[in-house]
Amino acid sequence: MPIAPRPPRRPAASLGAAALALAFLASGCFGGPAPDDSGRLRVGLAFPPVAGMSPYSDDAALLGRMGAVDALTALDAEGLPAPRLAESWEQADDTTWRLELRDDVVFHDGTALTAEHAAAALNHAAAAAPVPRALAGVELTAAAAGEHTLEVTTAEPDPILPQRLSSPELVVLSPAAYAEDPASPDPVGTGTGPFELTGLGGDSTATLAAFGEHWAGAPAATGVDVRFIPDAAARAGALRAGEVDVIDSVAVAQLPNITEQEIVEVPLPRLVGLLLNTSDGPFADPGTRAAAAAAVDAAAIVAGIYEGRADTAEGVYGPASPWAAERPEPSPRPEPAEPGGTAITLATYSDRPELPEAASVVAEDLRAAGFEVEVIVREFGALETDMLAGAFDAVIGARSYLLDTGDPIGYLAADWSCEGSYNLARFCDEDVDQAISEAAALTEPAERNAAALEIEARILASAAVVPLANERTRLGVAPGVEGVAEDPYERALITAETRRP
Repeated sequence: MPIAPRPPRRPAASLGAAALALAFLASGCFGGPAPDDSGRLRVGLAFPPVAGMSPYSDDAALLGRMGAVDALTALDAEGLPAPRLAESWEQADDTTWRLELRDDVVFHDGTALTAEHAAAALNHAAAAAPVPRALAGVELTAAAAGEHTLEVTTAEPDPILPQRLSSPELVVLSPAAYAEDPASPDPVGTGTGPFELTGLGGDSTATLAAFGEHWAGAPAATGVDVRFIPDAAARAGALRAGEVDVIDSVAVAQLPNITEQEIVEVPLPRLVGLLLNTSDGPFADPGTRAAAAAAVDAAAIVAGIYEGRADTAEGVYGPASPWAAERPEPSPRPEPAEPGGTAITLATYSDRPELPEAASVVAEDLRAAGFEVEVIVREFGALETDMLAGAFDAVIGARSYLLDTGDPIGYLAADWSCEGSYNLARFCDEDVDQAISEAAALTEPAERNAAALEIEARILASAAVVPLANERTRLGVAPGVEGVAEDPYERALITAETRRP
């Protein structure tokens, strides 16, 4: 299901550049509880900063969602690279890409962007420890080849470098950002976005001012006041009370409580899946995995827990990726074994409210099939190390398959190769590894996508994963607010066109 523009009654606003061609826009009709003529946007975000807004952390996406920074490229609706700070690019040779930068970009501190600044930003990112996820396994160096010509060289051929450069972790900040601590750049007053980050109140608030010299033109709003509200009910309550104009990550359970505001749903490239530990314990046996896969009713989870506000997963790749609409049929799974009271541990995390509920339903399905199930629920931070160590027989998690580079092969390498850095299923198949390696060398996006679907079919046939749902993100938008980006990559939210009535 491709992402489509909003209906004509809410005209889409231009994002000012082809770089965000993926972002379609939501709007409404005026009717707030109390007039506010300041022109400032009030935003409630679910996830607070954890590292002082350093782009070399999970805070990277927050900077983009608030409109404070730009990367060299962006991703369009098909996952292909689109212009942002770089207007064009070409592959000079097998390991070198040449990018032409815009000549009208000014940092928030007044410094004009040059290729030397962009090269320094990329080299700082490449030297960071730990290395940004978008650069995992990539040796990269950048250098200026002219005032606005940038050359990026990799140790090995990298056919998706333009997509890689769209990562929020690789935003370009002014030289002042790196002066005090290059390992943790300071984005306050040093970005290039339509809004300048002027203050950060710990993990509670952020303040941004409109930047009139933005290369795409002055933003419609005069500024942005951000509140970080992790509790889903409190976030929805703030929207209903008129305290904020936009919220993200609206939980399904809160939808009945939001009646006067608009709910905007965007399919995400994110899978909620049941991952079975293939290396140790009961699910090392293919037949036992097949028995578990056969027992789980994914459609019932989507209809019940998600109340139909997600898509029943047919595989890893979902409706947010139009190229996945026609996938090859997986080979038949192994013959299911008789569980016979096999005891298993099933773990998930509470940070996403639907996951513990899904775990309860899956546990009941497995018990009905003859398994004995212990359910373990913790916060993600307290669970992740054990998940990666294979401490559980099964895990229910939500994982974006295009998070860092927009490339489906990178996800397969991280999650499904023998040496993958996020292989929760502890899956290892030499033939799959070979197929991933061959797919990584393909240069045409259509060929990479087709190869990803072929590899997906092999993984599904192993019953190492039981796809449950492809999630949608939900934004809450106050009446009259226009220009909120509907971004399936969750990198953009507040744009130069976002405005209050």
